[in-house]
Amino acid sequence: QVQLVESGGGLVQAGGSLRLSCAASGRTFSRYVMGWFRQAPGKEREFVAAYNWSGKRISYADSVKGRFTISRDNAKNTVYLQMNSLKPEDTAVYYCALDADPLVRHSPQEYDYWGQGTQVTVSS
Repeated sequence: QVQLVESGGGLVQAGGSLRLSCAASGRTFSRYVMGWFRQAPGKEREFVAAYNWSGKRISYADSVKGRFTISRDNAKNTVYLQMNSLKPEDTAVYYCALDADPLVRHSPQEYDYWGQGTQVTVSS
């Protein structure tokens, strides 16, 4: 089993920044993908960013390219999402997830393990 715990959410003004963290523990995989998703009220969960186990394959949603950066600290088993130039439309609950398949995929249905989510609210 894998446990994922997100932190770092909060309230920020438009144009501000936040850094989300996702600490992973439990079962390990030699090849995997770590991803960030978000879900706004009344909307479906959507892909934000992901990287594969080697760090050589990174993918971003068009809506966050140039503003968000996904990164990791292997020593801490932690993945980060640095969010800059935040917009009110970025407001959502943000989730980290792990896909035990090595391909970077954007569908939340493909991911096997999920954190509990952290709220990000961007005021205008």
